[in-house]
This record gives sequence, structure tokens and C-alpha cells, in this order.
Amino acid sequence: MSILQAIIIAIVEGITEFLPISSTAHMKFTNPLVGAENGAFTDMYEVVIQLAAILSVVVIYAKKFLDFKHFSFYIKLVIAVIPALLFGILFKKYIDRALDNLTFIACVMIAGGIVLLFIDSFFKNNVINEEKDISYGKAFMIGCFQVLSIVFPGLSRSASTIIGGMSQRLTRSLAAEFSFFLAVPTMFAASVKSFYDTYKDHPDILAAGNMSTLGIGALVSFVVALIAVKFFITYLQKHGFRAFGWYRIGLGLLMLALLYSGTIRA
Repeated sequence: MSILQAIIIAIVEGITEFLPISSTAHMKFTNPLVGAENGAFTDMYEVVIQLAAILSVVVIYAKKFLDFKHFSFYIKLVIAVIPALLFGILFKKYIDRALDNLTFIACVMIAGGIVLLFIDSFFKNNVINEEKDISYGKAFMIGCFQVLSIVFPGLSRSASTIIGGMSQRLTRSLAAEFSFFLAVPTMFAASVKSFYDTYKDHPDILAAGNMSTLGIGALVSFVVALIAVKFFITYLQKHGFRAFGWYRIGLGLLMLALLYSGTIRA
């Protein structure tokens, strides 16, 4: 992977990580378009720059995320992350196969887009607007929704957890915030696992050149995500999910057309 390819993929990740349009799908679609080869380093790179993007949440919400006086907040995150960790460990082979299937990801993009077209009308009377009012049971249910994004790559971790939050009567803005917070332990665990697995199987992969590429990509993803988070919260409060639904459907159809025409290969 060249530096230019790494930067382009990192920009795509930073923009899409917090939007309900699946950053994973966008990276998987971007790779063949920019000529990035599939392989162990590329797979690890995608996971690590996701973590870098998500760490922007810790900066933006530092007062809330680093408020150690309210320990129950961290307990809720631990409870919510458990379903994804267990599923990720038990079904890693299935997950890896699904992540390599661009046709499947494109179809999930379209299906998820259709759901987003109607999601605002499903949850009209949500009243929970503060994190302290999220019970442990609600946190666990949101975590169960996060598993859907693992089972169906392209669904979007952000979309699944926000919808999960809204199903538990959280307002759109609080559901989005809790989704952001939940992403931190989720992607930290995924990054550590990916780093370990890659190094175990390919101990020479962390050469100086690869580490430089990884560092540049992580920085770019982090900075771009700082901007994207603020945009998303503002937009979501005013307009809801409908535009993201149409975007997902359009992109999914475009990718299917490119795949079936042979322009890009699955």
C-alpha cells in the first residue's frame, strides 16, 4: 500500500466512521478503486484507522468520557461491548469471509438504506435524553444491536447501535452519542486482536515502511473524523436519517453495477 493510497482510504474512513453508511463498506469499495491490494496489512490497516477515527470521540467528548466520578457510565460501556466481543471471538472465520464478499456488502448497504428511509417514523416519542437514564439493561440491548453490524458487514456499526438506542427510547442525539462512546472499547479490542493476529502470522509485516504508513493513515483518519462527528450530530438533530438511506441505496446499486460489469472484482 502506497502512502497516497493509505491517505485516500484514511480520508474515506474518517468521513464515514460516524455516519450510518458503513465505513467498512466504503473502505472495501475504495481499496480496488485506488488499486490497494488485499492482504494481511491492508486488513489490519483498516481496523487500526477505524480506531484512530473513533479516538476523536474521546477528544470531542473529553469532559463526559473522562469523568471518572460517574463510574456507572463505564460499566454500561463494558456491558454493551460484551455481545460484540463474544460474537467476534466465536465467529471470526465467518466474519472474515463476509468482509471479503463485496457483493454481499453492497446488498446489505441497500437493505440498510431502505431501513433508514423509515427509521425516523418508527421512533417518534423517544424521551431519554441523558446518559444517566440509560439502564444497564438498555445498554446491553444496544450492544446486541451492535452484533448485527458484525453479522452483516456493510450494515454500519454506527447505524445498528443508533437504531438500537432509539429502540430503547433514546433520542436521536443521545443514541448517536452512546454509539460513539461504545465504539471506543469495541474498536480498541478489535485493533488489539487484529494487530496480534497479523503479527503472529506475519512477524515481518511491521517493518518501518508499514509502520509509517499506518501512522500517517491513523493521523489523517483522526483529524478528518473530528470534523465529521460535529457535522453528523448537527445534521441528525435537524434532518434525521432519510438522506443517508438514499445515499446507501445509491452507492449499493452503483457497486453492484461495477461488480457485475467487471469494472472492479469482488
